[in-house]
Amino acid sequence: MITALDSNVIVALWEADSLLARTVQTALDTAQTRGRLVVSAPVFAELSAAPGRSESFLDAFFRDTHIAVEWTIEEPVWRLAGRAFQRYAERRRRQRDPGARRILADFLIGAHASFRGYHLLTLDDRLYSAAFPNLALVRI
Repeated sequence: MITALDSNVIVALWEADSLLARTVQTALDTAQTRGRLVVSAPVFAELSAAPGRSESFLDAFFRDTHIAVEWTIEEPVWRLAGRAFQRYAERRRRQRDPGARRILADFLIGAHASFRGYHLLTLDDRLYSAAFPNLALVRI
């Protein structure tokens, strides 16, 4: 089994001395006993915006944790992400939703995991279950 990781999982892991970081670490350890851990290229890009997280830091982090970065995103993933993002945007307009807006990267992360048949480890299962109903989610 391959488990893809959402950006929020890695960010939570980096929170020093927090209960959430320990919970995330336990979930990562469990997922790693079941198979490989991966992140998509959009996760890498999002994480590079975190304070103090340079490309060299991220390269070392992923190497040391044995989490693979999958740089290639096939055409069907882009199309799946676009359709899911379109449905999301239509729902927001119809419902006049004033809540936080999602960005395309969220949908690329979900589409990547869904297309490749991976499980997705996330702290935000609500978004992914709505956008990708067939995606196997691992909730923290």
